Amino acid sequence: MSMSEPKFGFVALLGPPNSGKSTLMNQYLGQKIAIVSPKPQTTRNRISGILTDEDSQVVFLDTPGIHRMRGKMNRFLLDTAWDALSNSDVIVILFDAAFFAAKPHMMEKELEPLVKPINGSGRKIFVAVNKIDKVKDKAMLLPVMEKAQAMWPEAEFFPVSARKGEGIDILLEKVKEALPEGPPMFPEDQVSTVPMRFMASEVIREKLFMSLQQELPYSTAVEIEFWNQDPDKNLVNIGAIIYTSKKNHKGMIIGKGGQNLKKIGIKARTEIEEMLEQKVMLELWVKVKEDWTEDVGFLRSIGLGE
Repeated sequence: MSMSEPKFGFVALLGPPNSGKSTLMNQYLGQKIAIVSPKPQTTRNRISGILTDEDSQVVFLDTPGIHRMRGKMNRFLLDTAWDALSNSDVIVILFDAAFFAAKPHMMEKELEPLVKPINGSGRKIFVAVNKIDKVKDKAMLLPVMEKAQAMWPEAEFFPVSARKGEGIDILLEKVKEALPEGPPMFPEDQVSTVPMRFMASEVIREKLFMSLQQELPYSTAVEIEFWNQDPDKNLVNIGAIIYTSKKNHKGMIIGKGGQNLKKIGIKARTEIEEMLEQKVMLELWVKVKEDWTEDVGFLRSIGLGE
């Protein structure tokens, strides 16, 4: 045990969609808490991951990507991200350096929404310049770094690859140094504040994302309909509804002869069993709910805007 006082605090992970926030948090925790997908807007809720070591407890607030899209669901997503900012002690901004090295003209448009709120937050700021492993000519990173430094002049910068784990240890050490002193709030074996039901719905949603590729990433939602424990059989019966906003999408999700839905179910069940460490019986249904992304009552019922 370190002789210094223990550290405890909340760290908001902020950035545009698809910048690697969930990947970084999962790397630190050594397991998957947030779903990871090559599609932007994968994270829809503020997901907390807890990292406990001998001298600190860090609670990561993984947030939806900051963007300019309109609509009620997107408003909910942005509110969730800004709420994490107001509840944090330290801010880590992530962005995709490979994308901006190739398209430097996009930097201002993509990152501008993050400049004022973060600079005015009064919190310690770290910038993780992510996906450097994808930039072959490292000289292309210099103009990206210069622009970012002009945006957040008070920040400390760290070139990292969240996917490969490069450069993330030194970033974590600096984050921990910046946290306030205080005892841990959570048991040392707890890795998330997210309920298991929510984790299961996220696993199903991830498998859905992966199976549908580019077709309909955002018009789907997953709601756990029932969750029944059967201790005698060491079994959990889970029923989940996949909502989609268009009738023709329903057929795409189910697939020919129900094959796609079956594949999604098998992959999700396997992962949920690993997570729960017990057998799972998983039933999936697909329902059409038109314009659900604009239905505030429905959005709240599936846990958005919390």
